[in-house]
Amino acid sequence: MLPRERYIKALTFGATDKIPLQPGGPRKSTLERWRAEGLPEGVGHMEYVYDRLGIDPGSVYGPSEGFFVDFRMIPMFEEKVIEHKDGHYIVQDWMGAITEISDKYDYTYIRNAIDFVTRRWHSFPVKNADDWEQMKERYDPRDLRRLTGDLDTVGKKLRERNYIITVSVNGPFWQMREWLGMENLCMLFLDDPGLAADMAQFWCDFVLTVMRRFLPYVQPDVFRISEDMAYKAHSMISRSMTREFLQPVYVKWITELKKYSVPIIDMDSDGFVGELIPIWIESGINVCDPIEVAAYNDIVQYRRKYGKKMGYNGGIDKRAIAAGGETLRAEVMRVVPPLLAEGGFIPSCDHGVPPDISLENFIDYTALLASLTGWM
Repeated sequence: MLPRERYIKALTFGATDKIPLQPGGPRKSTLERWRAEGLPEGVGHMEYVYDRLGIDPGSVYGPSEGFFVDFRMIPMFEEKVIEHKDGHYIVQDWMGAITEISDKYDYTYIRNAIDFVTRRWHSFPVKNADDWEQMKERYDPRDLRRLTGDLDTVGKKLRERNYIITVSVNGPFWQMREWLGMENLCMLFLDDPGLAADMAQFWCDFVLTVMRRFLPYVQPDVFRISEDMAYKAHSMISRSMTREFLQPVYVKWITELKKYSVPIIDMDSDGFVGELIPIWIESGINVCDPIEVAAYNDIVQYRRKYGKKMGYNGGIDKRAIAAGGETLRAEVMRVVPPLLAEGGFIPSCDHGVPPDISLENFIDYTALLASLTGWM
């Protein structure tokens, strides 16, 4: 079975020869630790792990090629350091937010998932109705810079691919938070629901128009919605607000995607998502991740409750991987065999792999996954 077919069937409850082996990705500080523990310079971490386990990397994944699509603002704001004092940078980032970060890092850490860093947000670009009108001008869905030039040629080239193509976009909550800031957005839902609805509709229409430009030529295998909207124990807004402001956006996007038989609609949200999964299922979303255990998510219980209405990617407690030994094994065996028996699951670390996970524990964990998913 080729990687593309295997991935789709694994998450949509089909029969597979193996389950994709995707233990999770380390951040910069994790890789620095692993280099100190023996990961050779210039060697990729998975290349090294596969070699240690005797797995041919070419059997897990091969060369892939995608196509270019850009949902970000055009033009971006100028990135610049406004102030540097007391061990911190205050920066205007490319989204127009004023952000503070330790000078242990350069300012590119602010908007990129290079590492696990703490940031402080001072202000956001949309503060009033005039700012909002100006912001809209940065999102012309027909701007030629948003897409690969010759979509017809690219589409024909990719039609017989054996690897998956993923298109990722910010969900309406995530995007509105980037414009307004978290607290301001939550208050907007209460104080000016009309403006909140206008912003959600604008984002819906913008993304939909860009989608309609490429879908006739290139149909992705995965449409991933980035929508971090939950704290450790609860969602950030109520279920009624989610249904009122966000669900109509999801439904319109998914209706369009289904016209082109896009098989996987993947919702990516950190935090406790137990209150949100039913709404996502209603909307047509069929996969979610990363299912963080520390946020009181129990993927085994979710499967019992929602059955084959939802597939999952993730779900293995990073803290157990860090502990290693029997704790690691118990966590993997708690999660993986029950879900693999039913399908609709690719096991992985429940977020980015943090630096408290040693190289040897990561190898032990990957070896256990490989044995359970058919690679060893």
